[in-house]
Amino acid sequence: MNIILSRDSQVPVMEDTVTNAEKSFGQFCSLLAAYTRKTARLRDTADQLVKQLISFANTENPEMRATLRNFAEDLAKVQDYRQAEVERLETKVVNPLKLYGMQIKQTRAEIKKFKSIRNNEIKQLKKLEKLRQKSLSDRQTISQAETSVQRASVDASRTSHQLEETVDTFQKQKLKDIQKIFSDFVTIEMVFHAKAVEVYSSAFQTLESYDLEKDLEDFRAKMHRVYGRCDARPALMDTTLSPALPWSLAQSSQSTIQSQRKEAVSEDDSAEEDPVEDLRGQAQRLHQ
Repeated sequence: MNIILSRDSQVPVMEDTVTNAEKSFGQFCSLLAAYTRKTARLRDTADQLVKQLISFANTENPEMRATLRNFAEDLAKVQDYRQAEVERLETKVVNPLKLYGMQIKQTRAEIKKFKSIRNNEIKQLKKLEKLRQKSLSDRQTISQAETSVQRASVDASRTSHQLEETVDTFQKQKLKDIQKIFSDFVTIEMVFHAKAVEVYSSAFQTLESYDLEKDLEDFRAKMHRVYGRCDARPALMDTTLSPALPWSLAQSSQSTIQSQRKEAVSEDDSAEEDPVEDLRGQAQRLHQ
């Protein structure tokens, strides 16, 4: 009977071990599966950001366009690494936790089997005790009952030993699996973040090397060309230039005016010299 009590004291410990594992591993599986799904959603959102960056880059000046395209390429590369992270999390973290439910189910079945055999042993012992109390003279029946008790005890002892080995193996495997699963989790995250930091460093350098002044020069030149086409007018003989005209147009207009001025002065000089020559010629003919 003491042996039976000893076996009974072991059962709650075994059941608690399996129950705690079932509860904790179920929560781990649920949380890490949610973690993986959110990582996948982050990847999808970043892919949309890459598309928007490329779309915006196509509307900008050359320097910003090249910078944003290079930045978008780096960001897309990070999402490739994130995709690999998602796949590894599913394979090495989530799936092993899902499969753990089967091991817990099998261990529970072993405990249930042992409890059934133990109950049979107790039942046979109680039957034997009743026979001894009621039919002490019926040796044959008592002998048969003793044989049944002995057989049940041997069966219970063997099953108890097997169950101890099963639960011990379960506990050992559980601890090893916890260690491996979370080691894999940390390794996957470290690999992703190490590669991501490398790419993000390149992206940072790309953004830092952006030449804002060059884009502004291109933008202002474009604005001036458009403004000049809209305000283009015929050249006027006026020495006063509009301050709103671009410098190149002002120089051209001023040169034209100066040229016209020189031609006008030359014609005036010629018109003044002709009468003088005529008078000189007439005076010479009179003296002759």
